[in-house]
Amino acid sequence: MSLSSINRDRLSAVLVLLPSVILLAIFVYGFIGRTAYDSLTDWEGVAENVQAKFIGMDNYEKLFTGLLDVRFRQSLVNTFFFTLFFMLGCLGLGMLLAILLDQGVRFEGVFRLIFLFPMSLSFIVSGTVWRWLFNPRGGINRLPTLIGMDPLKTRWLTDREQLLRFNWQDTPKMVAVAVILALVFVAWRYWRRGGKWVPAIAAVLAALVLAWVGSGGADAIKTVEYEEPHGFNIALVGLIIAAVWQMSGYTMAMYLAGIRGVPDELREAARVDGASEFQVYRRIILPMLQPITLSAMIVLGHISLKIFDLIFVMAGPDNATTDVPGTLMFTTSFRANQFAKGAGIAVVMLVMVTVVIVPYLVVTLRSETEL
Repeated sequence: MSLSSINRDRLSAVLVLLPSVILLAIFVYGFIGRTAYDSLTDWEGVAENVQAKFIGMDNYEKLFTGLLDVRFRQSLVNTFFFTLFFMLGCLGLGMLLAILLDQGVRFEGVFRLIFLFPMSLSFIVSGTVWRWLFNPRGGINRLPTLIGMDPLKTRWLTDREQLLRFNWQDTPKMVAVAVILALVFVAWRYWRRGGKWVPAIAAVLAALVLAWVGSGGADAIKTVEYEEPHGFNIALVGLIIAAVWQMSGYTMAMYLAGIRGVPDELREAARVDGASEFQVYRRIILPMLQPITLSAMIVLGHISLKIFDLIFVMAGPDNATTDVPGTLMFTTSFRANQFAKGAGIAVVMLVMVTVVIVPYLVVTLRSETEL
């Protein structure tokens, strides 16, 4: 192939990709940049006489330490617990359904279709149905009356009871402990694979964070000046049930495809060696499903961190006990006209999603390069 044809092919590729790159730069990264800038101002309206003044990080300081922004901090706590139990529920139920379907049940195609059907619905539709079911005066609460018992008195989406309560002032220490545990896990994981530099670097970083916490560095971080308890709101249980019901079919399909991809020779060899069916799954199949579990966790985490429509439909934007950053950003921006603070909430959401997505992309691209 001549040099001129190579240059011509490169030029053609650039011309084909250029419109998409320009649109992406303007309507994605351009708007992200504008949102980040607006979060550093005091913009509070769209009227002609409203002037936005640059105020730096004041909006973020108010969100994390301000007396009037306790609702934002509770929304972060809600997001943490929602993400945790949503992922555990989807992965556990999806794995269970996949294992059951792998047993060669009759009408497998029908059951697979039934389990996958909720995923085809939008969160708006499923949220509306589940809101009816969680109505305190009907729905699930009325089921015991079918067998002559008194109805339940569960308030579901309006319950204000909290579990696993902690003080917001302890958040820096809790985050530091989570970072240490993550670094220790990375060091152990790469050490088992025979790595040298990554475990050493992770161990050194973990030691530095531990020393920083021990020297009182976490206590020096400014938080609220008073005790501010937060916890797992019972009202989130209904939202988690609805979300798990809708997305567990997705994890089931991924796990079932992974299980069916395990060679039959491995299973038969294990059975010949005397392994039980439980041991076959535990020792052979489940370890081979780790990449699928990681991919599912990334997708589910991405969904839960930016969830909006399901919460909006089921609990409404004014229910503080079920707030997440997405719904709070909507009410702050478009009801309270505090566009700068709403932009700050959006930037915090972007950072949370980035923390989940970027490491996964780095590992995936590195694996593809090695192949």
